[in-house]
Amino acid sequence: MIGTIINACAILVGSTIGSVIKRGLKPKYQEAIFTALGVATIALGLNAAIQNMPQSHYPVLFIVSMALGAVIGSALDLERRFKDAVSKHAKNNGSELASGLSTAVMLFCIGTLSILGPINSALYHDETFLLTNATLDFVSSIVLAATFGIGIALAAVVLFCWQGSIFLLANFLAPFMSNGLMAEISIVGGLLILATGINLLKIKNIPTMNLLPALFIPPLWFALLSVTGNFGGLLA
Repeated sequence: MIGTIINACAILVGSTIGSVIKRGLKPKYQEAIFTALGVATIALGLNAAIQNMPQSHYPVLFIVSMALGAVIGSALDLERRFKDAVSKHAKNNGSELASGLSTAVMLFCIGTLSILGPINSALYHDETFLLTNATLDFVSSIVLAATFGIGIALAAVVLFCWQGSIFLLANFLAPFMSNGLMAEISIVGGLLILATGINLLKIKNIPTMNLLPALFIPPLWFALLSVTGNFGGLLA
């Protein structure tokens, strides 16, 4: 898990640097940076989704995953619960910090590199993806902390738990992991990154935290197929 540790440390260092230069970063520059970050995030999300779609054997699965994930997330009210939890620990501008953390968590955790990285580390002892992700997160954390403050560093804890869980799960499920499953997860993850970019550009306020359960639908589908083997044609 060396790559995950380095990734988390990169966010901590980047958040510290960003919070220090915050006072010297004028609002118009912050807005310009976030506009650029939003455009780049949309491009990354689209690339991740489109690049993996040809590898999908179930073209409708990502649509079902997004729909079911949205219903589950809305029923659990994850967005409100997340913001309330953060606000309890934030004395000032709790809602702004929650918004920043939500964006940071999506950017740092819901991406092809952050998903494939721990799996490659666990299965192949290859830290390349995680080190690349650490570099991207370092830059992003500086930008986010410059606007939302040092509280963005909390995303490092979420990332460590997220990637650590994937690492342990990949070790446990190694015999069942397949390129098809990773393609489906990457498509859904790309769409979630796209939603985050739309939020950054203020095109539409999408409750991205409510969409997180969508990531768990493809693994559940593949698990069902491995048990029954009878429903593969339903979403093909």
